[in-house]
Amino acid sequence: MSLAAGVFVGILLLLEVGRRIGLRRAARDPQDARAEVGVVDGAVFALLGLLIAFTFSGAASRWDTRRLLVIEEANAIGTAYLRLDVLPPDAQPALREKFRQYVDARLAVYRSLPDVSAAKGELARAATLQAEIWGEAVAACRREGSQPARMLVLPALNAMIDIATSRTVAAKTHPPSIIYAVLIVLMFASSLLAGHAMARGRRNWVHMVGFAATMALALYVILDLEFPRRGFIRLDAYDQVLVDVRESMR
Repeated sequence: MSLAAGVFVGILLLLEVGRRIGLRRAARDPQDARAEVGVVDGAVFALLGLLIAFTFSGAASRWDTRRLLVIEEANAIGTAYLRLDVLPPDAQPALREKFRQYVDARLAVYRSLPDVSAAKGELARAATLQAEIWGEAVAACRREGSQPARMLVLPALNAMIDIATSRTVAAKTHPPSIIYAVLIVLMFASSLLAGHAMARGRRNWVHMVGFAATMALALYVILDLEFPRRGFIRLDAYDQVLVDVRESMR
């Protein structure tokens, strides 16, 4: 939000700077003041539009991937928990309790954000529980007569662990910072050019504020999609499927 607000203010300032430059140039050379700027303006605005489109599309795609991974993790945990039924009865209670603790830790990881240090702590706790669950499940599957359990339980646990890793990687996957830097620079450059083109008579605040608000809003939505645990666009609603899995473990 603060970055988008800063861009909004910066665009307004550059619109005014561009307008004043345009007025001075028009005063010096009324005939040729805008003779050659149309092609340059069009190229810069087209490049800005393409970059906004690509960054928005990429952010939306990554948001959708993260949303689907939440559902996949809930399904993987639910399947693994149900397959504990095939283990020896005396091995089940301890594993079921560790499953409950594991789901609580996984939920806490994403509820802690944007506090990264707290999220890392919960992530470490979940990783420890993963290792304990795996070790106890392997020990139970090694007992005599547990071959069917081995074929059912271990692949399900492996899938549960893999999807947790996939979610962690997906949460850290973002475009290089230079992409956003170039996007902001192009917004500022376009603002300067737009202000130069608006150098006719009195300033039009409706167009200036509207242009600045549109650019800032586009940037905000892109960043909100890219970091869906910080702003108004959030994945919290999809965490409910994992909460439902946890409640089914009572």
